[in-house]
Amino acid sequence: MDIYEYAMQMEKDGENYYRELAQKTPNTGLRNILTMLADAEVVHYNTFKKMNENLKVELPEATILRDVKNVFVMIKGTGEFSNINVSQTELYKKAQDIEKKSEDFYRNKAKEVEDVSQKRILSEIAGEENKHYLILENIINFISRPEQWLENAEWYGLEG
Repeated sequence: MDIYEYAMQMEKDGENYYRELAQKTPNTGLRNILTMLADAEVVHYNTFKKMNENLKVELPEATILRDVKNVFVMIKGTGEFSNINVSQTELYKKAQDIEKKSEDFYRNKAKEVEDVSQKRILSEIAGEENKHYLILENIINFISRPEQWLENAEWYGLEG
């Protein structure tokens, strides 16, 4: 299996995992964030598919950080955190592990490829995977202590 087929499978697995988590999440805001993460994995999948087909690739501008921050602001505004499922913390930590492994994989592959465009795309996607990791960190902190987190949130990692 080549780098792009492997990457496509990782992205497909990530998408499926986020969609499964979204179905298990009773909180509308968190479900929306998980769906955004799944959709971001689809963008990555399609990018790697084009790269695998030797097509010209431009990674679209990612707006997920801004969008996620807006969802957290909405949750804070509506006070919709009574149905937070703390038992899902381990599932979010597993998703973080997946994101970290993906980021590391893409950074390593970016060092190996010679094509400048491919190197750039791999590095950009690695950066996006890091942002996903930070989003998950914020979700974990949020579900662990929603009232305190919403009062004191500095949106660490969600800027940029």
